[in-house]
Amino acid sequence: MRILVMAAAALAAGSAEAQMGAGSRRHADDAKPDNKPKVDEKAYKAALERIPDPKEKYDPWGAARPSEPAKKPK
Repeated sequence: MRILVMAAAALAAGSAEAQMGAGSRRHADDAKPDNKPKVDEKAYKAALERIPDPKEKYDPWGAARPSEPAKKPK
């Protein structure tokens, strides 16, 4: 009977450890190389310069209100 209780306790402890993320320490030791592409600053600035300037100011609320205020009749 004692062996059965100890086996059940060991299984419960193992499943609790898996749920609590005790295995995350193992993944911290893996040093992965940085696979991000390098950003070319000259190409980035050149691309920004090719964007044309807007002809008129952008109004994000333009569709929510009338473009001209309502005139009062006299």
